[in-house]
Amino acid sequence: MSRNHPRESPSQNSATSYSGSSTSYSNATTYSTSRSQPKWNRKATQQRVALDLEEDDTEQTHFTSILGTCPFMCPEKERSHRERLRDLAILERLDGNRGKSSSSLAVKKFCRTISMKEIQASDLRPLAVLEDTLNYLMKLLDSPDHSFLVLHDFIFDRTRSIRQDLSMQNINDGQVICMYEKIVKFHVTSHHKLRRCEGDITTLSSIHHLNLEQLTKCLASLYSLYDMNRTSDSFFDNEAEFRSLYVLLHLDSHSHSAGESLSLWFSHLSSFIISSKEMSFARRVLRFYRIGNFWRFFHTVASEATNLQICIIEPYIIEFKLILKVTVHKFFISGTGAASCYSLS
Repeated sequence: MSRNHPRESPSQNSATSYSGSSTSYSNATTYSTSRSQPKWNRKATQQRVALDLEEDDTEQTHFTSILGTCPFMCPEKERSHRERLRDLAILERLDGNRGKSSSSLAVKKFCRTISMKEIQASDLRPLAVLEDTLNYLMKLLDSPDHSFLVLHDFIFDRTRSIRQDLSMQNINDGQVICMYEKIVKFHVTSHHKLRRCEGDITTLSSIHHLNLEQLTKCLASLYSLYDMNRTSDSFFDNEAEFRSLYVLLHLDSHSHSAGESLSLWFSHLSSFIISSKEMSFARRVLRFYRIGNFWRFFHTVASEATNLQICIIEPYIIEFKLILKVTVHKFFISGTGAASCYSLS
């Protein structure tokens, strides 16, 4: 995997209890900006990334320089413990045996209650192992042997565990940006696919809510990582598209997405990100949606949206179509449509 580093602008140079059941990246492009980058507090930003997982669930009162040594996707101690408890997800079972797994199947679970004082190096996976684990999880999404709900439940929990291991080791470099972008993609595509799943409406609604919650947290951490790894006036290849997702999650002015208000959020952005085609698209879609301009909304989305942006926008497309359908129906029922047709004949 290539590292996702920013590059200086030419103008500057003449980036324990267990819970729960791709893109290639090249060097970042550069820009010159007439608007200075916000002065983030580096220490505070690092803590925000580290605590992004579960501030109210995870005890992390201090950060150490501990580096993981576990060579497997799941520490052997945890795997043995869960085998004895028959606590193996269906994707971890060796030949379907609920009490037997292997190093090529078991993946470390997210740990809701944990203390850094009790953590050993053998409990944590180093960056290279975490990258391999994430790639393994992403490949599972193409599995034809299990429903999306089964796959989502497993990957949802195990990616949180990856983020937790990164947090406890204070790993925040360019490689982690690539990993977070992949995790965000998983939550964005899940945001889209979960709406097509069949099952109990209440259960699906809860799963969708939890997925959106983790998507928002991952985006916040990703944005902090961009800022932390930035050098001079630079940006990352995928930064504009991933920042545009925050705007699209707030199309509805009554959106319940967590995070600061759009007006305040925009004030932190560089002039380059603001003027990028991805952010320009998001801002126009936001405006067309809020003023109810159906035609320009559909036309802009159809001609410019990326696959990730479509996954976020789709519910609003469906909503607009329903509004149009009702409007047309009322138009003809009222007789206005018939009168218009008659006057034109």
